[in-house]
Amino acid sequence: MSDNIKQDQQLDDEYILTLFAQEKSKEQAFGLLMQKYRKDVYYAVRRMVYLHADADDVTQNVWLKVWRYLAGFRRDSNLRTWIHKICINESLTFINNKKKIANPSNEEDYMLTLLSSAAEECYYSPDQMQRLLAEAVARLPEKQRIVFNLRYYDEMPYEEMSKMLNTSVGALKASYHIAAKKVEDFLVKH
Repeated sequence: MSDNIKQDQQLDDEYILTLFAQEKSKEQAFGLLMQKYRKDVYYAVRRMVYLHADADDVTQNVWLKVWRYLAGFRRDSNLRTWIHKICINESLTFINNKKKIANPSNEEDYMLTLLSSAAEECYYSPDQMQRLLAEAVARLPEKQRIVFNLRYYDEMPYEEMSKMLNTSVGALKASYHIAAKKVEDFLVKH
């Protein structure tokens, strides 16, 4: 393969996977993959863990897992979906470990504490509506929060979510509808 990689080829997942399969271009392929998905990974993680420092740590773990397991990627789903699944799993592992240390009385309290800390960071807009939206999402049960984030922020199709979360499309649609209604009710109330 030529060192003069065309820009449109850099963004093609199949091309990246082909490069990764060859020992001599493995690092180059991984660099292209990171270039393509860097922001997606960071913000997918950030919406789950809320704090920048935590998101950086989890993001690093995500990329380590991608590096370690990419050669075994079975193509049951698209690469973006596979990476998002790693983001969710690593974020949930991180949150569960933090909750054990913090020992909050319930998950909602823990998420609201995180959200409160995150509100002090520049990531969240000073716009009151953005803060209320973030708080409404933080109050959702874990599964609904994941589905809401994937659908609302990432605009992920239900079919992709279904593969990622091993849940039926119908259940995901119902979960999103319930989550969206809870978010709407919270916003109207506040």
